[in-house]
Amino acid sequence: MRDIGVAVIGAGFIGPVHVEALRRVGVNVVGVLGVSDEESRQTAAALDVPKAYSGFAELLGDKNVHAAHIAVPNRLHFEMAREALRAGKHVICEKPLAMNSEESGELVALAKETGLAAGVNYNLRYYPLCLEMREMVRGGQLGEVFSICGSYVQDWLLYPTDYNWRVLVDEGGELRAVADIGTHWLDLVRSISGLEVEAVCADLRTVYPTRQRPKGEVETFTGKGAPPAETEPVEIGTEDYGCIMLRMAGGARGVLWVSQVTAGRKNCLRVEIAGSKSALAWESEKPNEVWIGHRDQPNQLMLRDPALVCDATRPFIGYPGGHNEGFPDTFKQCFRTFYDYIEAGDFSVPAPFPTFADGHQEILLCEAIARSNRQGGWVEIKGGAL
Repeated sequence: MRDIGVAVIGAGFIGPVHVEALRRVGVNVVGVLGVSDEESRQTAAALDVPKAYSGFAELLGDKNVHAAHIAVPNRLHFEMAREALRAGKHVICEKPLAMNSEESGELVALAKETGLAAGVNYNLRYYPLCLEMREMVRGGQLGEVFSICGSYVQDWLLYPTDYNWRVLVDEGGELRAVADIGTHWLDLVRSISGLEVEAVCADLRTVYPTRQRPKGEVETFTGKGAPPAETEPVEIGTEDYGCIMLRMAGGARGVLWVSQVTAGRKNCLRVEIAGSKSALAWESEKPNEVWIGHRDQPNQLMLRDPALVCDATRPFIGYPGGHNEGFPDTFKQCFRTFYDYIEAGDFSVPAPFPTFADGHQEILLCEAIARSNRQGGWVEIKGGAL
């Protein structure tokens, strides 16, 4: 067991995923905090966590907590991350880091000022074959990158009776499909290719301007449970789907299709990178294989196997070839990287995990995408708030 105590804030879909992954990398989960005393107690009991906090102040005052994981609605991220850093806690925050770039920029500065580890949970970077693709691009196997295209699509908000706090502007921000899942794709592409997006052109649409909200909250990905007995109409200002064209540094072009209303697609991220020598394609619902395209020889299908990948990727594979790894394992590897960095103790070394600076960059992208959609044209990415 590592000599560090962690508290997880959030008891919905993703909070318990954090608890499980932390335990898998030997981190002591000291306590959990839900939206109420009852939820905190129920979650602590269900997950066998020692302490159920009655409030955020109690968590911050706990000397046994050295780091906080923030897995709550977006509107709470900024204040909680700021106060956790001020209280001397390392922080991992779910994306997006904050509601706007002014807030995220302040968090970047505060993380630098405090000298604490501050990460954003872009866990999809840690699929082993995504790391292998990154090494292939860095090693020149693709040559010059011409284009990057892909999608991230789901169906859990397909019907007007589907509802979750994420659909509300006040809870999640102006963007929803883009901010919730599109940013995962954008971060993954940045990580693999090493290219920054310089300009965007977006066309987004809200299918249901009004949804039926149950009288009582609904967790993410709750499936086909019985419809609520009572609902009320609620106005929706966030997008259900859309297309974003990208201009990248060095001349590469890209396109992202994002949707939360595509029937049958439960959680499908796809990315294809075309270069002057070869191409790569990967899909999250088939995460243990990557397609390698060639012009003058047969194409290849590479399987996730520690015996086949490069030295840089191998430490992020936990099982032999043929023993599939997936979504929960990405959290494990992301958190292992974060806490290995803390244990090493040299914060002058560049952080090997997604940082608050990465989270800030994604918010700048989101603001440009929202502005492009409103204006109906190309918008350049700026180095500060738009």
